[in-house]
Amino acid sequence: MPLTKFQTQIARLLSKNRSEDSHLAGGAAIHLESQSIRFSNDLDYFHDSDARVAKSFEQDHELLIEHKYEIEIELRQPGYIRVSASKGADSTKIEWAHDTAWRFMPAVADPICGFRLHPIDLAINKVLALAGRNEARDYLDVIHLHKNLLPLGALCWAAAGKDPGLNPRSLLELLKRRGKFRQEDIDRLQLKNKFDIQVLKSQWLEAVEQAEAFIQSRPAEEVGCLYLSIKTKEFYAPTSSDRIKKDYQLHFGRPGGLIPLI
Repeated sequence: MPLTKFQTQIARLLSKNRSEDSHLAGGAAIHLESQSIRFSNDLDYFHDSDARVAKSFEQDHELLIEHKYEIEIELRQPGYIRVSASKGADSTKIEWAHDTAWRFMPAVADPICGFRLHPIDLAINKVLALAGRNEARDYLDVIHLHKNLLPLGALCWAAAGKDPGLNPRSLLELLKRRGKFRQEDIDRLQLKNKFDIQVLKSQWLEAVEQAEAFIQSRPAEEVGCLYLSIKTKEFYAPTSSDRIKKDYQLHFGRPGGLIPLI
């Protein structure tokens, strides 16, 4: 659970203001998982509307001030607010942002932060983030998610449902341009363990190759879906033989997300 002690204190404090439409997201939410690999620089709270951002910020700001945190507002505009929160020698960034309500799963209750975006939606958001920016933290996170949550090909396939301007192949082409990092780019991140850039590059190329094969194997009419195993009740990347056996059902996103029924 690599939130810093200070970030954990704030997340617990603000948890009372969280809900399905005001939840922790971004890197901090990804790295609440027990197998996490790095610390996040900030706490990101996502909301379903600009008005919800403003209301949530006012509630959280009041609570932080009440508990003697010093708050410096760095940026405030409709749908996005960023502050620096500090107490003594400790500090962290906190962001409140508007993100689309369209997702695959509802936000999930969490004992630390109240509510957070579902891991599968966090992973899809992270793939889309890496496609749009070349950041070492996103690169490392996507490799981690490919290995531990859902393969890159299945994430690209589903991500096309969240961003209709992309298809799985065009998204993968954008991702192929990423990964040109040096060891010092990785070392600058706050990591639980050291990562070798050559090992990461090998894992990345393997993930991209597997993703390309997966995308080529899927029928066009299923673009934008996740695949839910009927047997394990988990999302996965089916093979061609699974299609013949019909061992899965399709799961598409919607506003607010939807818990699948088997």
